[in-house]
Amino acid sequence: MKGEINLTNSNGPFNIYSYFVGSNPPTSINPIPTFPKIKKTAFLSPFTFVAGDVTIRDNTYVGPFVSIRADEGTPFYIAQNCNLQDGVVLHGLKNKYVEVNGKNYSIYIGERVSCAHGSLIHGPSRIDQDVFIGFKAIVYNAQVGEGSFISTDAVVTGGVILKPDSFVPPGAHIDSQAKADRLSKVTKTEEEFAKEVQRVNQEFPKAYSVLFGKTKCSCGLTY
Repeated sequence: MKGEINLTNSNGPFNIYSYFVGSNPPTSINPIPTFPKIKKTAFLSPFTFVAGDVTIRDNTYVGPFVSIRADEGTPFYIAQNCNLQDGVVLHGLKNKYVEVNGKNYSIYIGERVSCAHGSLIHGPSRIDQDVFIGFKAIVYNAQVGEGSFISTDAVVTGGVILKPDSFVPPGAHIDSQAKADRLSKVTKTEEEFAKEVQRVNQEFPKAYSVLFGKTKCSCGLTY
């Protein structure tokens, strides 16, 4: 029909999109612009936004409409083999940090962390390796121990420290250390679910890179 795009003979996706990857704007909070450091094997999906002192390591998948904004709290670190799914938001507060190996971070995300659709990680926060953060869950001003599972719509905040393998039930509000200490261990069901999510998403960076191609013009469009 007139005005429609004919996809019949298409050999691949119509790749008419861009994403923003750039330095933070100079402000009184962060006067020095810093450009993100992103490994070539990471993949940024359409319409993602990455600004400021952000490190993204190898084979990390960043889904559509993810916002990683280190323009106030900074720096952010995202380790290898992570996945930030559609609509995930990362932001931080000025001069508020977590310490990892003697270095301060606004947000630190360890290896093989899954952040499901619509989740929010707000610094100061530390997420250790092999953590699953569920749909629309919030982690703010907290530290989440290795192997923990944060369920859908749960909130973890208040400066709490979750022990390794903590299970946060759906919709729970963990805002005191007493509540955090009473959490049960992750069950086998949740552990297996998190591992499967991780397994599937580790294939995406390479697969999407092949699908969309590697060559980019200076405007950011792949062709």
